[in-house]
Amino acid sequence: MTISRQSRFALRATAVIILFFGLSGFASLESLFAPKSELWPRWQAHDATATQTIDHGDWDMLLSAYVQADSDGLNRFDYQNVSSADRDALRRYIDRLGKVAVGKLNRQEQLAYWINLYNALTVDVVLTHFPVKSIRDIDISPGFLADGPWGKKLIAVEGEDLSLNDIEHRILRPIWRDPRVHYGVNCASFGCPNLLKKAYTGAAVDRMLDAAARGYVNTARGAKIDADGLTVSSIYVWFRDDFGGNDQAVIDHLKRYAAPDLRAALDGRSSIDAHVYDWALNAAAGS
Repeated sequence: MTISRQSRFALRATAVIILFFGLSGFASLESLFAPKSELWPRWQAHDATATQTIDHGDWDMLLSAYVQADSDGLNRFDYQNVSSADRDALRRYIDRLGKVAVGKLNRQEQLAYWINLYNALTVDVVLTHFPVKSIRDIDISPGFLADGPWGKKLIAVEGEDLSLNDIEHRILRPIWRDPRVHYGVNCASFGCPNLLKKAYTGAAVDRMLDAAARGYVNTARGAKIDADGLTVSSIYVWFRDDFGGNDQAVIDHLKRYAAPDLRAALDGRSSIDAHVYDWALNAAAGS
């Protein structure tokens, strides 16, 4: 018997409710969206004295060609119009990154490497399954309760098969312990921090992550205050521990990157009233 994706999702949702709702309510359900930060120790190797740099030029050209900035601050990717030549260039870039001896790089080069690899793999997996309305429709992860592409092994690096979840939650988050990682990796959704129009580089990664943080925090997708109170991106709730562990720490983080008007509006606030996230695909208009 063939089970449709919708039926599988309904079965999963039922299983989740049975397993979690009766135990500890919606907080447990929500926690399923936030994989834990669990260090994969073999990726801690690095060379602080290394001067080798990684050429991200192919990825840089693709981003420049296909990322479109909207007036509302949202960057969209023009999946529909990616040429076959540029599709091949993306695959070659990913294959080349898979051959890099990551452990011989310095930390800044590694950080740029992993962010670019994550984002390039995400664009590649969307292109492979396009058209879709959401990345969550790309239901290729193993496991009955799995959703989306994040658990699928997509590339081998230094002999290890890696998934998007491995890169984000077993490498980037636990090694760097830097909340700005969440502004660097892009999950191809409206609710996510922008996919930038330029590739990250080791030399510029700190500056670029700061800019990405400011670009997200100061849009309604990141934080907004209205008559209903303070509404933030669900990223700050799903990964609350990365931002300090409580509402006040999240607000302090927001103020660090907020423009003057938002910073002033955040003054005196100590709690978050609501959180939202839009999983619609970050496709360019017409795609």
